Amino acid sequence: MSLNKIDHVGIAVTDLDKSIELYKAMGFEFQGTEVVEDQKVKTAFFKIGESMIELLAATDPASPIAKFIEKNGNRGGIAHMAIHVSDVQSTLSELKQKGFQLIDEVAKDGAHGTKIAFVHPKSTGGVLLELCEKKEH
Repeated sequence: MSLNKIDHVGIAVTDLDKSIELYKAMGFEFQGTEVVEDQKVKTAFFKIGESMIELLAATDPASPIAKFIEKNGNRGGIAHMAIHVSDVQSTLSELKQKGFQLIDEVAKDGAHGTKIAFVHPKSTGGVLLELCEKKEH
């Protein structure tokens, strides 16, 4: 299993445009927005060193981010931590063999052409972990 680095921290927000302006004002390097239909979110990425901050706004009331915000008292907050891995599918297999509870058994498409999968917070000390495999350019 190859866990390479923290790729990004995902932060749920209730107002993406306002949050984008806030992060720009703080000096973070804006990378753009993208709608991820499968996840029912619109994302905005900001570069910080070798990592990123991902702002996530729900595009559907049934999305995981909308549910997270509702459970969080209708406030945003840290939704997940993403770990860059060399091979999402093999990492999922290894984690499953070690007894970790997976949300996704198979990788799916994420923002920027990445392959992603989530590990359930019940088996990671309360933190939703996203595994992400970057597309080679």
